[in-house]
Amino acid sequence: MQHPKGKLIAIGGAEDKGTDPEKGELQKLSNLNFIELGILQRIVSESGGPDAKIEVVTTASTIPYEVGENYLDAFGKIGCTDVNVMHIRNRADATSDEYLDRLRSCNSVMFTGGNQLRLSTTFGGTQFLQIILQRYHSEPGFVVAGTSAGAMAMSNTMIYEGNATRAHLKGEVKITTGLGFMDDVIFDSHFEKRGRFGRLTQAIATNPSCIGIGLGEDTGMLITNGNMMEAIGSGCVIIVDGHDIRYSNIADIPDGNPYSIENLKVHVCEKGNGYLVLERKFLPEAREGAVTKKQVNVD
Repeated sequence: MQHPKGKLIAIGGAEDKGTDPEKGELQKLSNLNFIELGILQRIVSESGGPDAKIEVVTTASTIPYEVGENYLDAFGKIGCTDVNVMHIRNRADATSDEYLDRLRSCNSVMFTGGNQLRLSTTFGGTQFLQIILQRYHSEPGFVVAGTSAGAMAMSNTMIYEGNATRAHLKGEVKITTGLGFMDDVIFDSHFEKRGRFGRLTQAIATNPSCIGIGLGEDTGMLITNGNMMEAIGSGCVIIVDGHDIRYSNIADIPDGNPYSIENLKVHVCEKGNGYLVLERKFLPEAREGAVTKKQVNVD
């Protein structure tokens, strides 16, 4: 199987996105604080540097113009000015020749936060998505980034609904098909702050062939070859591996009942740690030649 040549950057989010799909309420617009500039800087460097051409897709958000302007401002602060915004609100917008041409010529596409179901229903089966997938699989250096909902939609298996306070009950976590940049993983975002461990474990209990990736805020995973993951940002990433589950009752209990699982594996990755998805292996250092803290000699 040929590995994709492009890169994915999945980020746990931090920005205010308008409507919170978990609570169904409008959030205040006074705090459009974006993922830290350090993660944006990494997106820019992986995309080729400050001259990189980046397209920001605001489809997931209910406040797309505010979100778009704030991304333009944030990228501008780190010297990246060839940044444009695609305000695609529906499937008809996604057929625009202008957008398709811009998609073919950019170095990086970034999906903002919001509601991941808007991404899957807007882009699923479109030429827009086909172009991104084709470039991701064939072009070294092409970057697909996403924060919050934009990260959750990256996988083939996608959580689209699930209140964290009820996620320990069977049937409370809803799964559908995402944008399909990665198979056999499930992303979740705002992981610690919104208490989503139960949500991701239920998703893995019902899809044990997948690896769960719980992204903290201002934290992400840089994924190369569709396999090698490197944790970036200031928080941690929780890896949930269900391959070796020995007992699970989730298929046999009625909806609304608590489920149980035996032998679920969990790893915690901080900045610089890595994980190999296919080998299901934790890496203390994700980059070749990196020096661990323990290896540094202090005379």
